[in-house]
Amino acid sequence: MQFTKYAVALSGLMTLAGAAHAEGYPERPIQLIVPWGAGGGTDAVGRLLGAEIQKELGVPVNVVNRTGGSGVVGHSAIANADPDGYTIGIMTIEIDMMHWQGLTELTYEDYDILAIVNADPGGVMVSADAGYDSVAALLDKIKSEPKGTLKASGTGQGGIWHVGLAGWLLSEGLDPDQVTFVPSQGAAPGLTDMVAGGVDIVPSSLAEGRSMIDAGRVVPLASMSAERQGAFPDVPTLAEGTGSDWTIAVWRSVVAPDGLPDDVKAKLMAAVEAAYNSDEYQTFMKDRGFGLRWAAGDDAKAIVAADDASFGEVMKKAGLAK
Repeated sequence: MQFTKYAVALSGLMTLAGAAHAEGYPERPIQLIVPWGAGGGTDAVGRLLGAEIQKELGVPVNVVNRTGGSGVVGHSAIANADPDGYTIGIMTIEIDMMHWQGLTELTYEDYDILAIVNADPGGVMVSADAGYDSVAALLDKIKSEPKGTLKASGTGQGGIWHVGLAGWLLSEGLDPDQVTFVPSQGAAPGLTDMVAGGVDIVPSSLAEGRSMIDAGRVVPLASMSAERQGAFPDVPTLAEGTGSDWTIAVWRSVVAPDGLPDDVKAKLMAAVEAAYNSDEYQTFMKDRGFGLRWAAGDDAKAIVAADDASFGEVMKKAGLAK
């Protein structure tokens, strides 16, 4: 009986301590980890969100770039931090690919996903000199040429746009290596190589090709989205152009290590939502051509889980999974 009294008292003290922690949160600076380099799109999104979250929570939000290992280093740093609300980060779509490639055992299950805050659908772009007037014409060319004749680029081997290309080709009944993929450090060098004549196709997000599209050097033939993109209303979807049902988009999400206290999680989610809805964030994303997308909590997790399963299937068929 005496032990029961002590246990009840201890339980009550623990409950009060937890409530006090949640009520006082945050009491010190928060670290926001970006798993990609400074100056890139993910860094820009992370820094702006961090500034807006800081306004909401009233403590500094310090952005730290943790790069390396094709995103593994930064994503690991987020997942392995204490789940106390003082370390958050930007999780990118690569989390749904790295484990299939054998780069890490991490998956989306290792995080509390607060919200998806951005999504940019893939697209099919060619050089303005290539002479294609539609994605159907490009597809006819791909089918008529010997395997591997045409080349594409826009990311590393097994990266998001390699998977985007493979998924499109598979949806058209073609082998995923019908077009040779040339690895690059990203969409920008891939586009530069295409304009110079080194490759024929860049299957990256249209947002990443916007400057060259506006300059008339690159032609967007299709969007890998269910509906036409608001920033590119004249670009048809793959479904409109060839009948393909393949869609893919790169998303960015704000996450924390799995196991956040519920009250802390609720506070963070409210701050992230306010940051997303801020005039500063909305204007920045629209001006830069980034796609706005909001999905929080379980809705966000369902999107990430569906992409994980879809990518695994495509990567296995394309020989990109270990």
